[in-house]
Formats: sequence, structure tokens, C-alpha cells
Amino acid sequence: MTKKIWGLALLAGGIIATILTANPASAQLLGANTLGDYGLQSGSQPPPGFWLAGAYYGYDGDKLVDKDGNEYLPEYPGDLNVNGLALAGWFVTDAKIFGGNYGFQIAPAFTNNAFESPVLGLASKTSMGFGDLYVQPINLGWFQGRADILAGLGVTMPTGRYRPDADDNLGSGMWTFELFAGTTLYFDEAQSWHFAATGFFETHTEKKDTDQKVGNILTVEGGLGKALAGGGFNLGVSYYAQWKLSQDRLGQDIDDALAAEGLPTPAKHRGFGIGPEVIVAFANETKLIGTLSLRYFWETGVRTNVQGRTFMATATFPLPSMPLQ
Repeated sequence: MTKKIWGLALLAGGIIATILTANPASAQLLGANTLGDYGLQSGSQPPPGFWLAGAYYGYDGDKLVDKDGNEYLPEYPGDLNVNGLALAGWFVTDAKIFGGNYGFQIAPAFTNNAFESPVLGLASKTSMGFGDLYVQPINLGWFQGRADILAGLGVTMPTGRYRPDADDNLGSGMWTFELFAGTTLYFDEAQSWHFAATGFFETHTEKKDTDQKVGNILTVEGGLGKALAGGGFNLGVSYYAQWKLSQDRLGQDIDDALAAEGLPTPAKHRGFGIGPEVIVAFANETKLIGTLSLRYFWETGVRTNVQGRTFMATATFPLPSMPLQ
């Protein structure tokens, strides 16, 4: 085997691009990017072939943070629990565009949300259902020795159930268009030490049957890690950071209500997460069978949003099994 093949084959977390599209407890209008879905080697494309992944996403949010970093109404705590399941297929070809390998990706998602806030008199719980569909019609990868580069375009389609006045939505009710680019840098000849950062810029249409529109959002995800045991293990620290770049348009009714009470429009949100990641590769003497990625994040520095913890598990399989080189 070579560490180059292992390093790319261990891109388990990067297969899933979107799981969570409906969040009933946010103090902001949310975008489509699932925080924590990319981690170690986020700026790398796997070798040519078909890659199938299944992922579980779990989020536990236990406090709402205001624009100044203070917990909002701590005497009336709320609780947000989100569970998501997704399947994804990523096909990387030998075809070249601007010198990079062309690939494409599709990821249907299934979500389940539960929210309770006594002070707001709100409680909701949804059964598992089909959420929004994420596709990457353009996914390009370059391999430059000590650096991998990834770039492309993603689209989130509003296929999940959505009504403006419902508390059991499974979709976002809007189209999201996402440009992304990133790199994985290797610090040694063996490509065992690596650092990755991938940025995602998303913009959105108006939500269905409303005049609400989510502001533009920038998300950066990646990690610092080291491959061990010839690439059989990849250990490190993953991170994410997200900033809302432009103000939400909440809708005329909400804007009028805020103005009538003399209240300001909510500030643009931000948030950061950091935590450990381990990726284990499963192989026999000649072929890579698959990988398992486990990732956990603690959130910090949140403003105007829910703060909590994220767990993500992703299993990835090359179909057919990939020969080791």
C-alpha cells in the first residue's frame, strides 16, 4: 500500500455534504451547510472510482446565545436534539477539467428534530423523514505532491416537507447554491502529517410561500492529523467555523412586529466547533474494503444561535473494493 492511497481513501467525512436542513430552534434563519460534515483531509478528492457512504449526524443543543455571547433566558432552558441519516454516492472519473479530475456527488438526507422551550411555549418533534437533496454537479480534484486541491459547485434542492407555519418541517423550503474550494497540505514526504481547510460560500432563494430569505453564509471546515500504521489509522483534531455575511430578510410581518416593539433585527450569527476525529481503514492484504470516521465537536464562540455538541459517524466503501498500491 502507499500512504497516498490511504490518505485519499480515508476521506470518509468529506463524502457527506448536507444532512441537516431544518432546525426549528435557531435564533436565525439557517443555511444548508451541515457543520462538521467535513474534517481531516477535507481538501482532498478520493481516487477515481465510485464511493458509497452512509452517515449518522447527531446534534444536542442546550442553550441559546445572544449577540453579546450571553445565554438568553437561562432560567428557562430549551433543548434541541437533531438526528440525521444520509446516503451519498461520489463518482470520480479520469476525465480532466482544467487539469483536475472531474467527479460528481449526490446525497439524499433523512432528518428527525425535537425542540422544547418552556419560556416560548414551544415544543415540536418530527418523525424521521426525507429531507432536502444535495448534489454536486461539479467536483474537481488536483493532486500536487505536497498539496491536494478540491473545488466545485453544490446545490441543495428543497425536496423535504416544508410549510411556513409548521413545526414539523423536514426541509428548508429554499434552493441553496454553494461554491467551495479547499486544500490538504502534507508536511512530510510520507504524507503522514496533514492540515486541511475547505471554504463553502452559500447563497439562497426565498423560502417557499414567504418573503423570507437567508443571508449569505461562509463556512470553513478541516483538521490537523497524522496517519499511523501505514495509513490504517488517521488521528487528529477537526474544526469548523461559520459566519453569516449578510443580514437575513425575516419577512414583512416579522419586520413590522419587531419595529412595533422597538426591537432590532437579530444580529448575524457565527459559531465555532473543535474536537477529536479518528478514521480507521479496513482492508485485506490486497484491497481496501472501507473506512469508518468518528468525529465529535464542542461548540464555542456562538452568537445569536443555539450552542451545543455534534457527533458524526461516517462509513465509506469503494465499489468495488479498491486494490492497494
